Amino acid sequence: MKWEEFSRWGERLSKWAAAYHETLRERPVRSQTKPGEILNLLPQSPPENGEGMEAIFADFENNVMPGITHWQHPRFFAYFPANAAPPSILAEFLVTTLAPQCMLWQTSPAATEMETRMLQWLQKAIGLPDGFSGVIQDSASSATLAAVLTMRERALNWQGNSKGLSVNPTLRVYCSNEVHTSIDRAIWVSGIGENNLVRIPIDGKLRGMNPEKLDVAIASDLTSGLKPAGIIACTGSTGSGAADDLEAVIAIARKYDLYVHIDAAWAGAAMICPEFRTLWNGVEGADSVVFNPHKWMGAQFDCSAHFIRDPDSLVKTLAIQPEYLKTHNHEGLINYSEWSVPLGRRFRALKIWFLIRYYGLEGLRSRIRNHVAWSNDLATRLGNESDFNIVTDPVLSLFTFRYTPADGKNLDELNQHLVDQINDDGRIYLTQTRFDGKLVIRFQVGQFNAEEEDVSLAFDVITQIAREELER
Repeated sequence: MKWEEFSRWGERLSKWAAAYHETLRERPVRSQTKPGEILNLLPQSPPENGEGMEAIFADFENNVMPGITHWQHPRFFAYFPANAAPPSILAEFLVTTLAPQCMLWQTSPAATEMETRMLQWLQKAIGLPDGFSGVIQDSASSATLAAVLTMRERALNWQGNSKGLSVNPTLRVYCSNEVHTSIDRAIWVSGIGENNLVRIPIDGKLRGMNPEKLDVAIASDLTSGLKPAGIIACTGSTGSGAADDLEAVIAIARKYDLYVHIDAAWAGAAMICPEFRTLWNGVEGADSVVFNPHKWMGAQFDCSAHFIRDPDSLVKTLAIQPEYLKTHNHEGLINYSEWSVPLGRRFRALKIWFLIRYYGLEGLRSRIRNHVAWSNDLATRLGNESDFNIVTDPVLSLFTFRYTPADGKNLDELNQHLVDQINDDGRIYLTQTRFDGKLVIRFQVGQFNAEEEDVSLAFDVITQIAREELER
């Protein structure tokens, strides 16, 4: 492709992108295709000769777009959002054009130094005090893995990487049942093992791990000759928004000299609003914290902010420095590839810079505050309906509910059927989860361009389809 043709198509795709976002409400939120439908539209063998962009783009619209679930749809109320605010998209266009591989300072100094400054901006924005340093990871899963590897090495006096786990004591890590499954995966990958992830029972309004039972579990493991390594606490769990009592958890961690990692992947973005910071009181005592600007702040996926109190411990855990990766004649440089599991790194900081400069923190705060208010209003409306029950009260913009008609039988099956019917309808998109052993319906507001009428429509869709199903 010649650059002149690239320019023409770049202009055309830019106009297509704007029209796509402006007309999203006309599309069903979730893809309505059946399994295998898109696969069968794609040739089994690659073409021997090149094809023109007109044919390629026509196939994109006809064959690919029907199989896309529209994460940028204003009525995407499932999972958590993976937002793409317009300034962030433009920044990513520039990054894709430049295509730098930012593993070292010398491979693009601007990328490293902007990453340093943008993490300082985010640290101040969420009210995290001095004493932390930051790095951008691809996802909270990677940040949590890095934290688990660090707590492992710290507990083993930095002998795990060199000697392996078989000659070292059995490690134990503690969390609640509400944490994300990325914690399980980090425990697997780190070699600690699922059986050594100790689940602490939850209690209280915010469904956090019980501090007394946490203390008992650690003491019991020590008595049994096991080696406690760390605690993974959460602020705003994926299932129900659960939040641990960080002050109590961290006090216990200090008692036993354990590493504490805080997973605030979704809720951390809300901490740009000072009134929400009570949700993570005590966070300043953590060893590491992660939140995802790509979830609620509008940054294009992927972009995860990982804050570390002692970056030397992280680097000691992850850094490998063959000669070809050394930067000579410059001392004191940060090479962020030594702070991450992958060696290769994208220029992720640019979209944060575009995003915050364009909207300002106050512009971002207003969106989050609106989402919280609209979600709470919806929970109140549903809770006032005699055949609906709010199972977990809103934490920020997330709550769970259950359809409970008086003559309903097998409520788990009924609620799953309701979720399926709502998603097949296409006007909104929800997901289910389980709480206290029961299947419940999960609702959250977080799409960057959602409006109050989108949330209001959710009430109409949920109640209408529920009652239509009951009448059948």
